[in-house]
Amino acid sequence: MLDNIGYLPIIILVAILIVAAKSLITVPQGYEYTLEKFGRYKRTMEPGLHFIMPFFEAVGRKINMMEQVLDVPRQEVITKDNAMLGVDAVVFYQVLHAAKAAYEVDNLRFAITNLTMTNIRTVVGAMDLDETLSKRDEINLRLLRVVDEATSPWGIKVTRIEIKDIQPPQDLIDSMARQMKAEREKRANILEAEGYRAAAILKAEGEKQSVVLESEGRKEAAFRDAEARERSAEAEARATDMVSKAISAGNVNALNYFVAQKYIESLKAFANSPNQKVFFLPVEATSVIASIGGIAELAKDAMQKQGSSRSS
Repeated sequence: MLDNIGYLPIIILVAILIVAAKSLITVPQGYEYTLEKFGRYKRTMEPGLHFIMPFFEAVGRKINMMEQVLDVPRQEVITKDNAMLGVDAVVFYQVLHAAKAAYEVDNLRFAITNLTMTNIRTVVGAMDLDETLSKRDEINLRLLRVVDEATSPWGIKVTRIEIKDIQPPQDLIDSMARQMKAEREKRANILEAEGYRAAAILKAEGEKQSVVLESEGRKEAAFRDAEARERSAEAEARATDMVSKAISAGNVNALNYFVAQKYIESLKAFANSPNQKVFFLPVEATSVIASIGGIAELAKDAMQKQGSSRSS
């Protein structure tokens, strides 16, 4: 009996240590614990050191208060135009109220997953294939609005829902590839036709400008030719007038000069003719010599007049 009494303090000390260990609860940062008394929720313990009544109170649920990522598995979804798609997503959520997350729903992550999958089928089923493939942002926003509203009573906040992948069946992928190839070939043909059209327009514009410039050149050349002929005619008229005056004054040498000049010009024209390289023409030499003599007399008279004018 005395021996058992000797062990009693040790037993009491061990019991005190056990009770003290059970009465101290340390909650780590990023978590909140629910405290239950006789199995009923009493309060929520935030990060830090807490004292509880052992055997009467106990930790109920350990809730992660950090933002969490939930992977939504792939599922088959039928679009509005009866196209079968494989869709998976990812959900970002954060617990705001630990007690609600612990006691308002059983298996929180499983509930969020199934709710998201159901709404993916609803949202994608209301859209056709082209909208589903091109409007992911709209799908994400609609899913976020619906799922966040539905999970609000659970004490959580759904921050983002992102569609990870939309996978059409292989035959549909092949069909879209052929369609895309046809569209690209169509655009290439259109661009090529537009290039030919632009080149033809530029060529026509160039030819038009060339014709206009050529016409303006011919116009300018004709104007210059007409001006040259006019000046030549004026010179010819003045020469004729001078010859006429000389004849009226009794000087026949001017007439001989005029006739000799026309005679020599005619011979030059015959010599330069492309189809008359060799020709035989009876020419009276005395008439040509007389004409040349007339030219000499004209020159002599001119020199005599010039000398008399200087002496005077």
